[in-house]
Amino acid sequence: MASNSFRGSKRGRHAQANHDVGDFNCSLKELRSLMELRGPEGIARIQECYGDVQGLCTRLRTSPIDGLGGHADDIARRKEEFGPNVIPPKKPKTFLQLVWEALQDVTLIILEVAAIISLGLSFYRPPDAAGGVEDEGEADAGWIEGAAILLSVVCVVLVTAFNDWSKEKQFRGLQSRIEQEQKFTVVRGGQVIQIHVAEIVVGDVAQVKYGDLLPADGVLIQGNDLKIDESSLTGESDHVKKTLDSDPMLLSGTHVMEGSGKILITAVGVNSQTGIIFTLLGAGEDEDDDEDGKKGKFVNECKSQDGAGVEMQPLNSDDEGEEKKKAHPKKEKSVLQGKLTKLAVQIGKAGLFMSGLTVIILITLFMVDTFWIQGLPWIADCTPIYIQFCVKFFIIGVTVLVVAVPEGLPLAVTISLAYSVKKMMKDNNLVRHLDACETMGNATAICSDKTGTLTMNRMTVVQAYLGDRHYRKVPESDLIPGKVLDLLIMGIGVNCAYTSKIMSPEKVGGLPRQVGNKTECALLGFVLDLRHDYMTIRNEIPEEKLFKVYTFNSVRKSMSTVLKNADGSYRMFSKGASEILLKKCCKIMTASGEAKVFKPRDKDDVVKNVIEPMASEGLRTICLAYRDFPPVDGEPDWENETDILTGLTCLCVVGIEDPVRPEVPDAIKRCQRAGITVRMVTGDNINTARAIASKCGILHPGDDFLCIDGKEFNRRIRNQLGEIEQERIDKIWPKLRVLARSSPTDKHTLVKGIMDSTVLEPRQVVAVTGDGTNDGPALKKADVGFAMGIAGTDVAKEASDIILTDDNFSSIVKAVMWGRNVYDSISKFLQFQLTVNVVAVIVAFTGACITQDSPLKAVQMLWVNLIMDTFASLALATEPPTESLLLRKPYGRNKPLISRTMMKNILGHAVYQLTVIFTLLFTGEQIFDIDSGRYAPLHAPPSEHYTIVFNTFVMMQLFNEINARKIHGERNVFDGIFKNMIFCSIVFGTFIIQIVIVQFGGKPFSCVGLSIDQWLWCVFLGFGCLLWGQVVTTVPTSRLKFLKSAGHGTQQEEIPEDELEEMEDQDEIDHGEMEMRRGQVLWCRGLGRIQTQIRVVNAFQDTMSPYEGLETPESRNSIHNFMTTPEFRIEDSEPQIPLIDDTEGEDDAPTKRNAVQTLPPPSTLATLPSTPNQNNNAVDRIIPFYKESPKTGGIPQSAALPPRPGSPLHSLETSL
Repeated sequence: MASNSFRGSKRGRHAQANHDVGDFNCSLKELRSLMELRGPEGIARIQECYGDVQGLCTRLRTSPIDGLGGHADDIARRKEEFGPNVIPPKKPKTFLQLVWEALQDVTLIILEVAAIISLGLSFYRPPDAAGGVEDEGEADAGWIEGAAILLSVVCVVLVTAFNDWSKEKQFRGLQSRIEQEQKFTVVRGGQVIQIHVAEIVVGDVAQVKYGDLLPADGVLIQGNDLKIDESSLTGESDHVKKTLDSDPMLLSGTHVMEGSGKILITAVGVNSQTGIIFTLLGAGEDEDDDEDGKKGKFVNECKSQDGAGVEMQPLNSDDEGEEKKKAHPKKEKSVLQGKLTKLAVQIGKAGLFMSGLTVIILITLFMVDTFWIQGLPWIADCTPIYIQFCVKFFIIGVTVLVVAVPEGLPLAVTISLAYSVKKMMKDNNLVRHLDACETMGNATAICSDKTGTLTMNRMTVVQAYLGDRHYRKVPESDLIPGKVLDLLIMGIGVNCAYTSKIMSPEKVGGLPRQVGNKTECALLGFVLDLRHDYMTIRNEIPEEKLFKVYTFNSVRKSMSTVLKNADGSYRMFSKGASEILLKKCCKIMTASGEAKVFKPRDKDDVVKNVIEPMASEGLRTICLAYRDFPPVDGEPDWENETDILTGLTCLCVVGIEDPVRPEVPDAIKRCQRAGITVRMVTGDNINTARAIASKCGILHPGDDFLCIDGKEFNRRIRNQLGEIEQERIDKIWPKLRVLARSSPTDKHTLVKGIMDSTVLEPRQVVAVTGDGTNDGPALKKADVGFAMGIAGTDVAKEASDIILTDDNFSSIVKAVMWGRNVYDSISKFLQFQLTVNVVAVIVAFTGACITQDSPLKAVQMLWVNLIMDTFASLALATEPPTESLLLRKPYGRNKPLISRTMMKNILGHAVYQLTVIFTLLFTGEQIFDIDSGRYAPLHAPPSEHYTIVFNTFVMMQLFNEINARKIHGERNVFDGIFKNMIFCSIVFGTFIIQIVIVQFGGKPFSCVGLSIDQWLWCVFLGFGCLLWGQVVTTVPTSRLKFLKSAGHGTQQEEIPEDELEEMEDQDEIDHGEMEMRRGQVLWCRGLGRIQTQIRVVNAFQDTMSPYEGLETPESRNSIHNFMTTPEFRIEDSEPQIPLIDDTEGEDDAPTKRNAVQTLPPPSTLATLPSTPNQNNNAVDRIIPFYKESPKTGGIPQSAALPPRPGSPLHSLETSL
């Protein structure tokens, strides 16, 4: 039949005139309309047009058994005829577009306007009547300042645009890396092969199995117990059963939740159901960049493997109309971002206030001085000169604002995260949601799978219990009774998924490759060890001949396959967890090859003497059994599983070993040292789990720990009515280390219980690893979900935040290190940035008020702004992580961004810098014996005096940048400085440019060349920062009671009641938006550059829909809204839990702390307002449970609550 494609192609060539149908007896239009039908309608259409699926295969020149021939010209013709399986990506933004976006910034626009006015006025020649105007030469040079400001604006814009361009490039690289890893199994030329999703063509026969995400539309050829989650397209959360006679239509973007089967691909790329929706959304949206961006690339190379699943709500009718209910974000968003948004808004307000004040004071002083003290009349002809003065003052005001606004913040975050994400790729972490990277640094608990994560996932059968004998190693086949051996080989051959197989090793002398389910591969390997070949069985009985398959799922914990014999009888083979399957056996095979009755007492003996000893050695035990259904009993009721799966005959019990990965014990030790509790959650039995946990170092002899199974766990956490109670979970989880025989629901319950718990002081941040489809709910619920890149199913990857490309637990430790490093990088940058802000604003303000002119000119300020924002964020955000990061405890959710130690450093250094600057400003001319630069006329030439002030200021910033590398009060600030070449080159580069500016900058930079002596003094005063830093470090923070920490999340109390209620139904409270709502939109506009960065960030955001959470409101219309992660039906409301202020240990004596934070008596707790809530009895609103200690100024610090994607400041999240 494979030759079909040949014959067809020849016949097709004759028929080429018939353009409608082309090479195939089936047009694109026909197939598209077929795939729009569902259920009975679809079947009717197939029967009417093609007879059956076989007929459709013939029309498409393919074979249902051998698939396509796989010839390149045939594949190319199919791509031409029916389209490739790709949805064309959006073109990236050009550099010019990014420049234009950077120019949109409010503060820059104000500066440009002021500079242009200043330029215009400088060419105006007033009549001589206006006294006191400088001589000709100086007047000629008046235009230089305006031009210089324009030039520096251009510099800032170009640097910003270049940064964004390189970021966009990085993310595109990441995106293509994700796409390259997407493969799918198809049959070509009778061989089962894996091909890239983009290579799938119409007419391919694809194999689908549990956990797949379908990359194209197709019609079912043959299926075993196939259930599909179509919620991403229909919003229906019930799984749809697919069979040939009820509903054979499978659609792209849906998830296989159970079973397996073969499908014939009928539509790909833009013609598949998801592609059609995509195209509809894309229509007429080109002019709307943002929307267009979101449709960026729904890789129909289809998010299949490490696909980029972007959240969206299902299209339920009640949601559709509600603009307000935006696509719900994945979960509470990043802690860091909440804190940063708030901090930026606060600093912006302060800056705006200071700059306004500066302008008002300058203008008032000028007016009073000119018209009152000097008593000059207002001369109409001189008006332009007065305006010129006002413009000069206005420019000074704007520069104060420019310096005050920390536009480097979003940039620092983005650079830091982009850098970390890139580096994490090398450490086998593929980050799908940027914020996960930083959340991981706060993780306090990791719930890890056993198989494949802690162990090598290279299963081998090492022991067996066969014919009444327990073999400590695999027996020779001649020791096994013939009848048992035949049943065993037949049973393993047909009752393992046909996608599991053992392949020859890739390298000569290497181990054979295990493809598919590793436990099944162990059993297939067992057959090979018995010197038989399972493929002969599979060739005799191809998958199509299997009568019925009960695929493995987490409820059954077993898999069974039914064969129909020639005489009408049936034989069923089963395999599954030994203690579960043995209970269903009533007979057992003996050494003579006969079945004998298997009494309960015998079962207990087998459990005690065989299964428990195997398990205590860390082996996974699997029972293999079979059952015959004689024809006299009539046709069994196959839907009634309980009756079918009883009365089995036990063939054997095997012990499968999965050795612990050699690097895991050390990784777990490092986690424990870093204050992270590792828990093992596994489906294996409790003895195996305990043995492996001891080998890994999760359990230590003599520890007071809990090691329980799912049944016991459920008994302890549920009350008499069977409801889960949070108090009961709280009694268990702090000591729980191993949860065995756990179901996905147990895993989800445990994760939720730990996250919602308030027993320990900082709220727990939980990371979870998972590989199966059933781990989806827990992966989604956790703060950070890790999916396995090799063993993980598509569904698990889709629900995760980070994919471990090597399935290795030690990669998680690297993620923790990078996460903590991001947090520290941001703090380092803040410490540096705020010192410059405080000093520059105070100098400009006081200088302007006293001398009527800012000591630091507009152009100089812009240069300082460039070094302290853009360059410093690059230098400090790219510090590599060190092992010492793993020696401290996690920060927790409500640790302020700026600790009291950092506040001490900021204020300490500000004191030194201000002293130096003011000394130079008011007495510098005497110290250096030069002319004073104060009270200079309007267009006076630059003075040596002010040049020294400017140069010293920059030198101090350079040396302070080195100080900022340490934020926990360490003394050695040079530690590891040469490991970060970016840092060294930026500091050195800035120094060189500063020399050029001072020596050759002249009029535009208001500088004069300095002598060697003066340079040495400037450098020496700058170097003083390092020495002063040691003095500041010596002062103990605990003595400075007045210091406050800053940069907490928004508090619950700050949100007005009515707005709270409005947000109740939206799971989330967006603090960025709360800030905006209270009439602060204007302040935020004043935060101009932050918006630029946001826009910029959007620029690369457009191209990377994989990063869910980088969604903006428009993305409701994106295709991803139809491609949601499968709807796991586990009620998942998000109770918000309050946190206690976690101030640094160095602050106070513990006694005082404990005295203040008291819990209200239980009676009051009971009366707190709570909303009816399905799970636990968690309180939906956040209620401040703890009184605050007086020293925090009465503002309780609670967790930063996440912004909702609707908010204007939401894009700050991209930085995360």
